[in-house]
Amino acid sequence: MKHITFHLDFISPYAYLAFEQLPVALEGLSYSVEYRPLLFAGLLKHHGQLGPAEIAGKRDWTYRQALWLAHRDGIPMQVPATHPFNPLPLLRLALACGADGTANRYVCESVFRHVWRGGADGADAQRLEDLKQVLQPARDPAGDEVKAELKANTEAAIAAGLFGVPTCSVDGKLFWGVDALPMLRAWIEGDAWFSGGAWEAAAQVPSGASRQSKG
Repeated sequence: MKHITFHLDFISPYAYLAFEQLPVALEGLSYSVEYRPLLFAGLLKHHGQLGPAEIAGKRDWTYRQALWLAHRDGIPMQVPATHPFNPLPLLRLALACGADGTANRYVCESVFRHVWRGGADGADAQRLEDLKQVLQPARDPAGDEVKAELKANTEAAIAAGLFGVPTCSVDGKLFWGVDALPMLRAWIEGDAWFSGGAWEAAAQVPSGASRQSKG
């Protein structure tokens, strides 16, 4: 049995789509999944990047493509009333319902659908309180222990080489994005492509130019 760690932030439409698609994409395989919420903004800051919703044209395309993918795959989805928003309360709520930096699938599903179904404000205080009453976290979402777990998850993800969400990690390999689910399945099935050297060779391609300042 393969063990998959699903790294997520509820702010990401692609993380929502991948979360909904995962059971279908891996149907018939033997695997277990551990869900680890992290702060996507922390990855962006570390790598010196803007988020997709922070670039005008890319922001529009992100919503259009995500809604199209949801339509294609029969997944209910509406863009929340405002986006991006501060996901910290939702991330901490999910972690407060679990232990050791993880949250179970029911909790993650509840939070994802809170954000990406219905078109309401994902960060609305009253809606957040209502969700908290439904989930009944065992710990205080605003407590130091939960905050430390979120920080640790984000730092561990950076150390492991993550740059975005959703990312599934298994056997030391990272599969980024909803469109990587077929590739993830191929790895679990033992596809011979992975032993042919292409995976390793991709990391050895030399860079011919850089926009980073040398001064």
